[in-house]
Amino acid sequence: MSFCCGASMVGSKGTLKHYRTQVHNVPLLFCPVCHRVEVHYRVENEYEILAEYAHGDGADHVDFQDYVMEDEETIFENVVNRESEDDLEVVQSQIDMSLDLLAVAKWMQDEKWQSELKRRLAVMSQRRIRLQQKA
Repeated sequence: MSFCCGASMVGSKGTLKHYRTQVHNVPLLFCPVCHRVEVHYRVENEYEILAEYAHGDGADHVDFQDYVMEDEETIFENVVNRESEDDLEVVQSQIDMSLDLLAVAKWMQDEKWQSELKRRLAVMSQRRIRLQQKA
């Protein structure tokens, strides 16, 4: 499980650009608060190798799934939420988790962590309001 801004990151697949080569269907982790994106650690080395070879061959596009055999369920087995889930459920899950962590941070008297979690909760609460207004 990967963390950012005080709680868990969301699992997804997406396209990354490596110089002029676009690598599609790369397993990613992203933070729903600060929008940081990183290649899932279980396939990070494979991504680097594939991207370098594709760029060296002058390929404009390459599909990660064509070269890496590990299935999506195995890669994302340790993430709390996935982008394919309902947006409102993901946001609510992130809020619940942050509230649980905030209780721990208060118990530990960790002011910095409390501050990070409160910022995350504010962002997630605003996102939940927007999603509820759309529905």
